[in-house]
Amino acid sequence: MTRLADLTSEEVRALVARPPTAVLVPVGSVEPHGPHLPLGTDTLISETASLRACAALAGKGVTAVVAPSVPYGVTEFAEGFPGAVSVPATVLTAMLRAIAQRLLADGWGHVCFVNNHLEPAHDAAVRHAVLDLGASVASPLTRRWGRTLTDEFKTGNCHAGRYETSLVIAAGGSVKDEHRGLPAVAVSLADAIKAGKNRFREIGMDRAYTGAPGEATKEEGEASYERLVEMVLGEVVEGLARG
Repeated sequence: MTRLADLTSEEVRALVARPPTAVLVPVGSVEPHGPHLPLGTDTLISETASLRACAALAGKGVTAVVAPSVPYGVTEFAEGFPGAVSVPATVLTAMLRAIAQRLLADGWGHVCFVNNHLEPAHDAAVRHAVLDLGASVASPLTRRWGRTLTDEFKTGNCHAGRYETSLVIAAGGSVKDEHRGLPAVAVSLADAIKAGKNRFREIGMDRAYTGAPGEATKEEGEASYERLVEMVLGEVVEGLARG
């Protein structure tokens, strides 16, 4: 079994007694992703990457399980859009830290938060949760991992665009057929953030997406998951080596 929630307490005890072990905790958001992707897109991507990473970790001799997801995050950029549910950064940090501490106390060798909601305040809140703990964060915002992803991702035109839509398709998630007819929106979230803009509508994302969702393919999504799995694998293996 690869899902922590499916295990019994005795099964957990047996697993942690045979290191090396790790728990992957998917982190996401409840946030608009255009007219074509579900509110839980970020969580779905984190869950899919985590589940696929378990097999890769097994190949390295690491027993890994995927914990129940944390689906709420800091989503202030989407303020004013129906369906956006944001929590304070301090609340998110406290919750994630408590989760990591409890899992480590159970005897797991490493805890890795797999985060694909990339709003800066959210990413910072997740990283603050692992300070001084035997835990890590796997996030494409880390330069070493982000540079391995698609050109659209690297330009910053990637909220519900080709990059994320391809990932949802590859994960078997719900994608509205109208995505193929959506016009490309050439708005870089990265540039807008540098300019001090922090709301989708202020940035020019009137339908809560940027990039080119109409160009999304399952093949691109599969290739991106390969990179995301490498990211999780790297963070966990390095984390275990640090002890």
